[in-house]
Amino acid sequence: MALAPAFVAANGGPGRPAPVERPSVAVASPDLSAASSQASKAAVAAGSLALVLGSRTKATRRSRKAVVVPTRTTRPAVPSGVYCEAAEKCERRKTRTVYVGEVPVGSEHPIATQTMTTTLTSDVDATVEQIKKCADMGIDIVRITVQGMKEAKACEGIKKKLLEDGYKTPIVADIHFTPKVALVCADFVDKVRVNPGNFTEGRKSFDTIDELSEEDVKEAQAAIEEALTPLVLKLKEQNKAMRIGVNHGSLSERILFQYGDSPEGMVASAIEFGEVCRKHDFHNFIFSMKSSNPQVMVNAYRQLAREMYKLGWDYPLHLGVTEAGGGADGRIKSAVGIGALLLDGLGDTIRVSLTEDPEFEAKPCVALRGVAEQALGKGVEPFEEKTDRRKGVFYRRECTWPIDVPLNQDGSVFARMPVKELASLDTAQMCDRLGLRLRADGDVQKDWKSVDVVVLDGMVTPNVGVKLKTLMDVPTGVICKAGPNVPDGATIMVSCDDGAAGEKMTERLGGYAMVFNGEESEDTMLAALNNVSPRLVMLKPTAAKGRTFIARRFFEKLRQCESSVPAMLWYEYPKEDGKDQDDVVVEASADFGSLFVDGMGEGLLWDAEELSPDMLRESSFNLLQASRMRISKTEFISCPSCGRTLFNLQETTAKIQERTGHLPGVRVAIMGCIVNGPGEMADADFGYVGSGVGKIDLYVKYDVVKRGIPSENAVEALVDLIKENGRWTEPAEAEDVEAEVGAVAVL
Repeated sequence: MALAPAFVAANGGPGRPAPVERPSVAVASPDLSAASSQASKAAVAAGSLALVLGSRTKATRRSRKAVVVPTRTTRPAVPSGVYCEAAEKCERRKTRTVYVGEVPVGSEHPIATQTMTTTLTSDVDATVEQIKKCADMGIDIVRITVQGMKEAKACEGIKKKLLEDGYKTPIVADIHFTPKVALVCADFVDKVRVNPGNFTEGRKSFDTIDELSEEDVKEAQAAIEEALTPLVLKLKEQNKAMRIGVNHGSLSERILFQYGDSPEGMVASAIEFGEVCRKHDFHNFIFSMKSSNPQVMVNAYRQLAREMYKLGWDYPLHLGVTEAGGGADGRIKSAVGIGALLLDGLGDTIRVSLTEDPEFEAKPCVALRGVAEQALGKGVEPFEEKTDRRKGVFYRRECTWPIDVPLNQDGSVFARMPVKELASLDTAQMCDRLGLRLRADGDVQKDWKSVDVVVLDGMVTPNVGVKLKTLMDVPTGVICKAGPNVPDGATIMVSCDDGAAGEKMTERLGGYAMVFNGEESEDTMLAALNNVSPRLVMLKPTAAKGRTFIARRFFEKLRQCESSVPAMLWYEYPKEDGKDQDDVVVEASADFGSLFVDGMGEGLLWDAEELSPDMLRESSFNLLQASRMRISKTEFISCPSCGRTLFNLQETTAKIQERTGHLPGVRVAIMGCIVNGPGEMADADFGYVGSGVGKIDLYVKYDVVKRGIPSENAVEALVDLIKENGRWTEPAEAEDVEAEVGAVAVL
């Protein structure tokens, strides 16, 4: 049987890949040995990451036919990309094929899309209708929550009715806490997802372990094998699949004690479960390493991929950022994490977890698959990265920050504006365009989401020069071409080629901003940097694809030039047939995010014809926040809802956002149930978790501080809790913040 192409053609549309007939020839799996087991444990123990955001250490914790899919042989060496196939281009990591129903998952097949129902699984008709709606929107695989025997038995009716209605969409049982339930539903579903953090240990506790011996670890691992083996054998017998779905928010207490709340612990947890599967010659499994923190999520997947390369394992990866939230925030946050991995060739199936109805997850999933399809094979000539980034070491560039250009050291937002547009705006319109605050007395001030620097397109005219002075007094930076009407203090834009070819430039207030396309040689860059001594540089690639690799090479050249100048990413996204705003947001978030998660880039100029200036500015700030750089608003870690959710998640999230959305720097987690609730609290300042029907528990970090609050009173109780902890400020009244001052303030 011919294999499907590595990706669906880029113009193939949003439809699902056609079902691929499963092979019927049995092929023997490779021999397994104790050496493999010992190697995996040693590999995980040896791993190290320099950065773990939201880390918790011991000090901070409270004390069908029987078919075997062909397998690949052990790799003799780690590839050039260390955690991926290639360092200089997008090339998919080679994996085996794991069938989920009739959907093949692996590197020889299109990336499969997934979502999860929000209905009560016991309501068979409602669940079936939701699955059908998701399938019609382009979703390949649908997961359902199975928390008890009632839900497990409902799986039979769900599968039967789907088939009667002509839908072969595979369903996945989501299992937490209940191995016995997994065994029952395995007869009816196509795949079982198990969470290593709670499959054997039950509900979370974080303060029962004071010390841990080698014997304790072996005992815990034996318990895992005892609980998991019956499920492994059953799935193997029925030729069904498993996902070993590690979640940063629900690691077991033992793993937390051994590794802290880290990607290392996530990898160790995954490999322990993988070893049990391999011991019983079961290989139809997929890994996932989810976190609500895109930076932790990216690091975890990369570390797992590195370990699998070392071990010769070739299991597929399911990608997702959990608890991403809803709206533009959720899409951007997911695209940062998932996109960064897809652009390196990692990932075989994806889910964009949104606090919305599940069918709305289809479009961003399809858009991300498109990002991966179009990136395949794109990149640059091979180059050497002389850092330890590929080994998991994170660092942010140490920059020399100018005193005469108002950059934000946590991440700057630039905006391009044609000179003609600025000339047509009065003061109020200009403030609205750039997110500035216009007070009733005519004073112009910066706000939390004001553009830091305006890049002017065109020659400055006399009346525009006057407006530029007003902007610089705010202060808002101005970058423009040299000319007679440019005010003192504006920053002059020069190209790298002009800078390298000319003489050393005269020092001036505001200095120069140098634009590179990423194709310049190191010698040309060095000559230009020495001649111009720019206040900042901007990377503006001429190529539309391969930006991630162009930028990585550019930053390596900057490092070789020993330059500490701040560097901004300037990416253009012209209108394209078949792409709308959501597609552009997803693509750009992947492009920028793939660099920001590695500390490359001190800001961005997001230049997209499809997006309005307001949407570009808002999305730029959202992207910086999703990349764990600049915090400009309250961050909400909001689960996507499922059949376990104990309150109306979308409605409640909207109420909490309305009451607390004005608190930059505060993180609020909103969890429908306790599956990930307590664990995710560590990455949030405050938590709102469903603990029973109509009941809410409130958390401060790890600690539950208020229990069983009636849901109708819980939002205000959360506000009171924020106040008690000194994190509350009253929202500013509109009349105190901004006013239209009419002709008096018009320039």
